[in-house]
Amino acid sequence: EDPSLERHFKGHRDAITSVDFSLNKKQLASGSMDSCLMIWSMRPQMRAYRFVGHKDAVMCVQFSPSGHLVASGSRDKTVRLWVPSVKGESTVFKAHTATVRSVHFSNDGQSLVTASDDKTVKVWTVHRQKFLFSLSQHINWVRCARFSPDGRLIVSASDDKTVKLWDKTSRECIHSFCEHGGFVNHVDFHPSGTCIAAAGTDNTVKVWDVRMNRLLQHYQGNAVVNSLSFHPSGNYLVTASNDSTLKILDLLEGRLLYTLHGHQGPATCVAFSRSGDLFASGGSDEQVMVWKTNFDTADYGDVLKTQKSGTSVDGTHRTLRSEMDCGVHLKKTKTQDSSSNQEQQEEEMSLANTLEHIMGQLDVLTQTVSILEQRLTLTEDKLKECLENQQKIIQNKTS
Repeated sequence: EDPSLERHFKGHRDAITSVDFSLNKKQLASGSMDSCLMIWSMRPQMRAYRFVGHKDAVMCVQFSPSGHLVASGSRDKTVRLWVPSVKGESTVFKAHTATVRSVHFSNDGQSLVTASDDKTVKVWTVHRQKFLFSLSQHINWVRCARFSPDGRLIVSASDDKTVKLWDKTSRECIHSFCEHGGFVNHVDFHPSGTCIAAAGTDNTVKVWDVRMNRLLQHYQGNAVVNSLSFHPSGNYLVTASNDSTLKILDLLEGRLLYTLHGHQGPATCVAFSRSGDLFASGGSDEQVMVWKTNFDTADYGDVLKTQKSGTSVDGTHRTLRSEMDCGVHLKKTKTQDSSSNQEQQEEEMSLANTLEHIMGQLDVLTQTVSILEQRLTLTEDKLKECLENQQKIIQNKTS
């Protein structure tokens, strides 16, 4: 079955720049040149939230892995972390000295990577919004930066026509892919963490192996590619182009599967849901569209199998420990005779902080469990391989 348009959302007053689903697919976030962030409910008859706070265009949005936070980056040089509820509360920090083009959470929800027109990529802690370090070897605007699934690498794409691969621990640039004929608009890691895909103004999508640093696939389109997203199974890639189309590429076959027409004018952004059964797109026509994937539903069950990106044991412990370290210090508030409004607000704030901290700890536990599950899958696969090899050896001996 072909992908089909499920719903579309109207409410933004300018071009859409970015879309992202929450983990449970109940919410969809979108950013726009109208300086607003919208949170759309996927349930019928539920109203959308419009978040106002940025002083200029919102360039990028992303849900945290747990879905309890939404990060946004703006032309006003700041990053905001929002709680996606009716109140729409946010904390703000001045992240860069120019437009913030890209925000991305690490898989454990602990770190945030941002990319900017000030030519730098920066890494921050989420719970305290504390600046950790800067990566500065690009010589032009940085359009996009992403963590690898295991959090060890960072990839960045720039108008200097390069895609750079960084080691998060040593903060060194491990490799530069310089084979792009134009600016690189978007880059992302394959769910397995073994390759990356980059979209460019030279109308191409290129898939690189990050272990061998070689080009694996090259798709030539007939318009600038603005955005791309991997299906969680790792078998498909969806792209958004200036010719108003969305294209679905079959990575196993290395060919174009579908071309979807929905937007009037350039399609600016696209993203699969975490489960892969939906994807969302945004365009300069101010519309956000949600599509049903429909193809190859058998894939969803194999999603975990294909994501073989377990981190090392010490990596897991490190995350847990660092999470305990950044405990939120609660303000002591007098509960007796709390006639003054301020005391009540302080209490609410400390409660919100405590809850956020508990959510953070839950995120880490969930992450640890999923890493253990992935390792188990890896072990099972190895075992299966061993048994198959044994079978072959026995067959060879008997034949």
